[in-house]
Amino acid sequence: MATTKSNQIRTRLEEERKRIQEELNQLNKPRASDERREGSPFGKREEEATESMELEKKFTLEKRLNSLLAEVERALQKMDTGTYGLCDVCNTAIDPARMEALPQAILCMSCRQKLKASASRSM
Repeated sequence: MATTKSNQIRTRLEEERKRIQEELNQLNKPRASDERREGSPFGKREEEATESMELEKKFTLEKRLNSLLAEVERALQKMDTGTYGLCDVCNTAIDPARMEALPQAILCMSCRQKLKASASRSM
């Protein structure tokens, strides 16, 4: 029974990895709208500002997707080493409800909140 559950989780993680990789590929694929529009009625500065904002949004999304991909790959690695379900920081068992909702979770809620708090203080 545990093996079936483990296989289901692995399949779910592998599907998520594939989905993220496809999204990253789509994000990095050049689009026709990326070409510079000649004769914009708003002028060059406004066009550059829009392009800059779009590029920043793209980089932010790409960073988030890469971070999520790393979490998924780390969870798969933990499955291989037999440490899946244990927090990477404090080594305690992660709440099963959290693992069910977020199979790529590598931190317990306590450690995740501490990490988030320290990240927000350093900004």
